Amino acid sequence: MVLIDTEFDDASGSAPRLFVAPWRDAELADAEWDTLAASAAEPNPFFERPFLRASLEAFDSQGKVKLALLRIDGKLAGLLPLHNARAYYGRPIPHVASWLHDNAFCGVPLIARGFETIFWSMLLRWVDQNSGLAAFLHLPGIPESCAPDAALTVLTQEDNRANGVVERDVRALLASQLSPENYFEQSLSTKKRKELRRQARRLAEHGELSVDRAETPEAIGAFADTFLALEAQSWKGRAGSSLANDPACARFFRESLLGAAQTGRVEGLSLRLDGEPIAMLATFLTSPGAFSFKTTFDERFARYSPGVLLQKENLDLLQRGEIAWCDSCAAPDHPMIDHFWREQRSVVSRNIAIGGGLRRALGNRLIAFESARHAVPKTTESRS
Repeated sequence: MVLIDTEFDDASGSAPRLFVAPWRDAELADAEWDTLAASAAEPNPFFERPFLRASLEAFDSQGKVKLALLRIDGKLAGLLPLHNARAYYGRPIPHVASWLHDNAFCGVPLIARGFETIFWSMLLRWVDQNSGLAAFLHLPGIPESCAPDAALTVLTQEDNRANGVVERDVRALLASQLSPENYFEQSLSTKKRKELRRQARRLAEHGELSVDRAETPEAIGAFADTFLALEAQSWKGRAGSSLANDPACARFFRESLLGAAQTGRVEGLSLRLDGEPIAMLATFLTSPGAFSFKTTFDERFARYSPGVLLQKENLDLLQRGEIAWCDSCAAPDHPMIDHFWREQRSVVSRNIAIGGGLRRALGNRLIAFESARHAVPKTTESRS
């Protein structure tokens, strides 16, 4: 385990320390991990214990991923998974990066409120001293202008360290003071609302429609198994890309949802026809926000838009007092959700210069070249 001390002191005078070790060797208790997640400056379910541990077990069996843990007076104040990558978007450029996989949609570290600058300072110091052949630090999936992102921007400016946005996605966000009914009325045109009501009536001709919400571990376990089976019957199953096509992915999906249910941080929403689900949505509940994780539907009823009808029911999130917004986790310009959720969120990937003078000079040139395409942000209504 690598240990880094710093000159910073917290209010009690205890020097913060950063511990970096392979995740299997990291000294990390479940309770302190959960406490950090619940009080993080910016929520991220993909680095919370249920999701990240299931991900590491499924996709890093060799234990190469490291956990960077910030401790202050012995208490956990920051967490970020890291790995050494040899290639960068197909190019042979070694770098240090936060670790995400294809089913993880946010990369902001879990950091206790007020300790964002200390976390980044110590992490950058560690990367400077342990960069090996790495050309830069790559941080994908950061909500732009959130508290950790803002602290990183100020810190790198003060340190004269290059910090470039090398990718920017704008994805749909649900955030409104309106009631579900009023949001639905204002989001969709009269013609589209009329069409959805017609589709719901036609669908109801096939049987009794009902909506089910699963939150307990027992209910979520059944939800996960049914979701996997339903998705496997879709085009994803035929293409070999459904979660159930890969045993590791299926195991990760079940375990991440079950773990989140044990801490009350997930909802499984289902639209049912005569008791059988025809559309399903898993959402992580990470007060003050939420994240739509995975959705699927029964293609036999595609003409009735069951996924859209389910999203109408999902607007009930607006009535949850502890939830102020929900990240769609959808690709930009998604053909369905972008026409339903009217707000937007900007998510960026940043490259940070690291190391000594020569390495930083090289990193500065690489970052400047790549970030030039993103110098002018897209116009959005992003939540900061």
